[in-house]
Amino acid sequence: MVSHHARTPYRGAVLRYGDGGPEPVGGAEGRGSGLEFLARLGSGPVRITSDVLADLDGVAGAVVLSTCNRFEVYCDVAPGADPDTTRKHVLEVISACSAVCPEELGRALVCLTGTAMTEHLFAVGAGLDSAVVGEREIAGQLRRSLAAAQETGAASGSLVRLFQAASRAAREVGSLTALGEAGRSMVSVALDLALAKLGRRDLSGLSVVVIGTGAYAGSTLALLAARACTAVSVFSWSGRADAFASARGATGLTSAELPAAVRGADVVIGCSGRGPRLSADDFLAFRQGAAGPRVVVDLALSRDFEPGLGELPGLGLITLEHVRLASPSEQTDVLRQAGDLVRQAALKFEEDRQARLLDPAIVALRAHMQSVLAGEVAKVKSQHGCTATAEAVEFALRRVVRQLLHVPTSRARELAAAGRQDEYTTALETLFGLDVTAGAEAPAPGATATGAAEAGTGALGCPARESQDRQAPEDTLPAAS
Repeated sequence: MVSHHARTPYRGAVLRYGDGGPEPVGGAEGRGSGLEFLARLGSGPVRITSDVLADLDGVAGAVVLSTCNRFEVYCDVAPGADPDTTRKHVLEVISACSAVCPEELGRALVCLTGTAMTEHLFAVGAGLDSAVVGEREIAGQLRRSLAAAQETGAASGSLVRLFQAASRAAREVGSLTALGEAGRSMVSVALDLALAKLGRRDLSGLSVVVIGTGAYAGSTLALLAARACTAVSVFSWSGRADAFASARGATGLTSAELPAAVRGADVVIGCSGRGPRLSADDFLAFRQGAAGPRVVVDLALSRDFEPGLGELPGLGLITLEHVRLASPSEQTDVLRQAGDLVRQAALKFEEDRQARLLDPAIVALRAHMQSVLAGEVAKVKSQHGCTATAEAVEFALRRVVRQLLHVPTSRARELAAAGRQDEYTTALETLFGLDVTAGAEAPAPGATATGAAEAGTGALGCPARESQDRQAPEDTLPAAS
């Protein structure tokens, strides 16, 4: 995973998760380019998407998480591919799409792998890595990023499990701690700042113009509605305002209607960043004849308004930098509790992931034992025919196999959790001559499928008797130990 964040520093050591927390590659100074650097990444000649990166050699899947103050790429390195070479190719594509030179990317982007990467994503989803600590918007952005990657086929199974686990961890933090219990977000903090500039306590009765029709604009309209602001109109440089606004109870604006709407608005909020920037001259023309104070909120990463707007009399400008400075600090104990939950969830995910790496080995071991059992049952059947003695032998053999499997399977889990699954795989191949990579896709020669006996016959193919209709639980072969 490579990422760049433009945000306030960590609030205390708790969010670093002790000595094992994520550290930037090449030193912390590489993270200082801030919002302008993020804007350059998003405004290059080609949009950086998950499917563009997933098509690279050595990449089994990719998910791009791009928000107002972060850019992160999660890549699943294909089996057999060199991670360093793959990372180099990913940076080359990001450079080509954004027109940012590879050297600058190398200084500005952080590279995390393994548990550090998992902890980071879980912390991001829980809002621990946000400018507004505990904000809820990022959890939705995580889900949308994964959904977008899945739609194009860019998300691998490993990445799907990773992002889904991050969403579960975020829900757990939200339900078990008081972090962000007020549901604060970048937009809510910005609206609070706007109300303070207007000398108001609530949004009811105010007129608001929103520029943009993306996911961030959708969150803005939802929050405006929740705070009883009903006079909302939407403008889009792409011409999609009508459909977007009507689906959310707002009014769409055309280019010809925008000046009059801005003239009558109390608050103008920019959430686009993809059209031309509105300048001080534009607002002077828009506001001819307007009375009373007005507030402009610029939430777009690439800025929807020129900085000079803040110098106009009677017009207040609120930017992302203002929102960060006004973001409330959470209590230390709450942060510590949330950080502990995130760390525990990340460690559990990594243990499960390591254990899954040994699934082919366990399948191969089970198939081997089943093959041995089938061979022994066939011998008993040929020697004794359909007799009770043969059935008794079969049940005894099943108990033997169950006992044989218990310790090796338990040991496999222990070694996987310790990151020593290669030792276990090598031991199986050495002791039993098994091809672990092949798994158990086809039954071994002489093996019989459990539960595949024909109706009216017993486990050995013999006529069934009423007393044999039910097998004791201890005489059945376990699915796993």
